[in-house]
Amino acid sequence: MIREEVNPMPEETGSRPVVSSPKRTKEIIARHGFSFKKSLGQNFLIDHNILNKIVDAAELNEHKGALEIGPGIGALTEQLARTAGKVTAVEIDQRLIPILAEVLEGYENTEVVHGDVLKLDLQALFRERFGDMEGVSVVANLPYYVTTPILMKLLEERLPLEHIVVMIQKEVAERIAAAPGSKAYGSLSVAAQYYCEPRMVCIVPHTVFIPQPNVDSAVIRLAVRKTPPVELKDEEQFFRIVQGSFAQRRKTLANNLSALLGKDRREEINTLLTDCEIEPSRRGETLSLQEFARLSNAVVDKGWL
Repeated sequence: MIREEVNPMPEETGSRPVVSSPKRTKEIIARHGFSFKKSLGQNFLIDHNILNKIVDAAELNEHKGALEIGPGIGALTEQLARTAGKVTAVEIDQRLIPILAEVLEGYENTEVVHGDVLKLDLQALFRERFGDMEGVSVVANLPYYVTTPILMKLLEERLPLEHIVVMIQKEVAERIAAAPGSKAYGSLSVAAQYYCEPRMVCIVPHTVFIPQPNVDSAVIRLAVRKTPPVELKDEEQFFRIVQGSFAQRRKTLANNLSALLGKDRREEINTLLTDCEIEPSRRGETLSLQEFARLSNAVVDKGWL
């Protein structure tokens, strides 16, 4: 763990240039002999304006905390340290720990934890680190390859979060924010919108990273709901129904549900869907969150799952 002291925010042109400048990023990488690992999805952002948009979207202040996942060499961490009351950054790559210690020297409100966020006890971390904060947000540039597992862990563990502001692959951000009836709409859309209210912040071109990824990114803000927008009789079964409904996108809802609930129930499933005011010939991608809730509750009443 690294604990540092707070300095006033320096000017970009002052004695301590921001980490996100291309020149300083390259200098830090070269001086430490750092080599990027594709397996960890390491792409460092070198656009200060986009960093500011990310931090602004989180609505932080000195009374609020920020959890960062995958800080890299600390470009975003540095901006969070200047804005939030407390910052905890979780980094899986041991090679980056000494670099972060150097970059974040002087920020007492900032702590770096070496570990895998998917294996950490985040409830304990929040109690220990952010117990005295008025609110906490996750703010991060997430590696593409673990975006969905990380987001679902954050949401399913019911952490006391205000916002999740993350830079992720553009295609995944579009899926999260997608509306029913669109090609991007799927089980991830339903799950994310059950827990949060998503808003696209900005598109980030692949050219503003070192090294450059093959695709563009997007910053998305998820405002975490205090209560879900629908009432469910069984949340676990709701998500099973949702996933089953998208199992084969070209198939009708009735066909997908028959594969999940039993082909011998085909006629009963058609009747159930009709009773729920859902045409059996519709596809899962056309159902709203409210319709999925109605369908799930009806299946639970039947005891089919």
